[in-house]
Amino acid sequence: MALIPTELPGVVIVEPKVFGDDRGWFMESFNGPRFDAELQALGLPAAPAFVQDNHSCSQAGVLRGLHFQLPPHAQGKLVRVVKGRAWDVAVDIRRSSPSFGRWFGLELTAANHRQLWIPAGFAHGFVALEDDTHFLYKTTDVYAQSCEGSIRWDDPALAIAWPLPAGMAPRLAPKDAAAPLLADARVFEG
Repeated sequence: MALIPTELPGVVIVEPKVFGDDRGWFMESFNGPRFDAELQALGLPAAPAFVQDNHSCSQAGVLRGLHFQLPPHAQGKLVRVVKGRAWDVAVDIRRSSPSFGRWFGLELTAANHRQLWIPAGFAHGFVALEDDTHFLYKTTDVYAQSCEGSIRWDDPALAIAWPLPAGMAPRLAPKDAAAPLLADARVFEG
């Protein structure tokens, strides 16, 4: 696997090696020791152990996010699409970070096999770009409702360039539509 740094410190693109022939393809989607060695080669800390896997299925235009969990159940996430296409976003929500409020977006597809590592301290969201998009993510802590937080997907201070067709409004869960702006959200202070 190859890890490619992004402009957000700690967030990296993961490109697994895919071996294919006329029968199909094979890839190792995760290897803990190799993943940690690659992170350390970039000067980043090893990832905490993954303890929960999640799988969602979304129709085109469904936007999920921007979500995060605060300590003591902060989550790092390793995300990928196994069917369809999604545009994935990470937002730095560490108030003391020089990149606080900056975001990074990347298209993840079943065909490109890319993954994104989003450590704790970042909000995460995605929009499905086609029907029946299956999104998988490994997390470094379990879901804890008391620690969950969210930020509005369309916060003008973030100005995320969501790739929605002209005139199309995203399909949101009620709690995502009511999420606070970054300036009003409880975020990582350290």
